[in-house]
Amino acid sequence: MPAGVPMRQYLTFMAAALLSMFVGSQVVHNYYHPLRDLNYYVEREIKMQRLREVPQPPENADSSKKS
Repeated sequence: MPAGVPMRQYLTFMAAALLSMFVGSQVVHNYYHPLRDLNYYVEREIKMQRLREVPQPPENADSSKKS
């Protein structure tokens, strides 16, 4: 394994790191509630996309190139 670390110690460290990552993520979600208002932001973005106007090229631009 890397740097001469025995396989058992390597797997123990990886399991502890993975477990602490999962626990930390769960604590953040329980404390800060980051997804509580997700629907509001999604609906607002959908509304903004519908209201956004797509710029159209002028109709006479093609006719001036053909001349």
